[in-house]
Amino acid sequence: MLLATVSLQNARAEDYQPPAPIFPKALATGDTIMFIAPAGNLDKPRNQLAKKRLEELGFNVRFPKSLFRKRGYLAGTDEQRAAEIMAAFRDPEVDAIFPGTGGYGTTRIVDDLDYQAIQRNPKILVGFSDITGLHIAITQKTGLVTFHSPNPQYGLGSDDNLYPWAARWFWRALLAKEYGSEPGYSILVKPTAAQLSKEYALYYGVPTAVTMVPGTARGRLIGGNLSVIHALMGTPFEIQTDGKILFLEDVGEDPYRIDRMLSTLKLSGKFDHVAGIILGHFTRRKDEEPWSDDWSMNNVLDDFFAKLGVPVLNQFPIGHVPYNTTLPVGAAAELNATAGTIRLLENPVTIP
Repeated sequence: MLLATVSLQNARAEDYQPPAPIFPKALATGDTIMFIAPAGNLDKPRNQLAKKRLEELGFNVRFPKSLFRKRGYLAGTDEQRAAEIMAAFRDPEVDAIFPGTGGYGTTRIVDDLDYQAIQRNPKILVGFSDITGLHIAITQKTGLVTFHSPNPQYGLGSDDNLYPWAARWFWRALLAKEYGSEPGYSILVKPTAAQLSKEYALYYGVPTAVTMVPGTARGRLIGGNLSVIHALMGTPFEIQTDGKILFLEDVGEDPYRIDRMLSTLKLSGKFDHVAGIILGHFTRRKDEEPWSDDWSMNNVLDDFFAKLGVPVLNQFPIGHVPYNTTLPVGAAAELNATAGTIRLLENPVTIP
């Protein structure tokens, strides 16, 4: 029975045919943003502060009536959370969907969404952490480009608002006014001394990325939180990595647990035909004890990726960090691991 199950899983991955990419409409002043709670319950003051700041920028922001509901560590029942997502996608007045936070719960509802309706009503969807479940499911099922990014609770509603670096790439990805005649844009994470001096405020506090394996690769971006990706293995929403640039991050997971999850991906062939790898930050929570020095996180990452034979960029500024870079999931990109650059080869949004 086990062998039969593995065979079915492998066949599913080999038979997967990605849908054509769909690019949501870029945001412009006056557009309507809907906050939703598809995972953990929301911090009301932080989300209200994020709403206020967005309104000050000229956006209309809507809260569903039951946005701050709570059911244990979840923002309501599975039915409530799935229905709220679909209501936001189906509402013709909503231009963008902002999950208030991540947490837990998207893997419980990815099989309850109407992907045909989402495909017919493409919109900006942002978020990170547990929202990875929505990014992977929606992008792989519909082709819609979504945005792995800061969220209202951890970013827009933080005491100091978005970190300058996070703000730069969040608004660069979403706003119509950011796009000129040239498609795409570049994110440089290994600046020269001259570039650091010129853009000191932008790079302040942002760790420099590290080249693990030099080289250049092209492919569509896919990835997010490793724990969520691991939880979806063996399901119809299993991540598809062939020909893709895979990015990974996590928080609160000891090196041995990261090792175990990466082993699952490796044994499932997820690294066999990947085009390139972007490793974000794998961080401890503030209330956690330091990890053992016997085997560091970088030791684990080196074991899996240093000899993979594809370009690998380590310590990219993404994840549960204030300098969380926005990456468009499903968009075509070029990774230059030598220079420390990610270049978007196309606009991840359509310009009205």
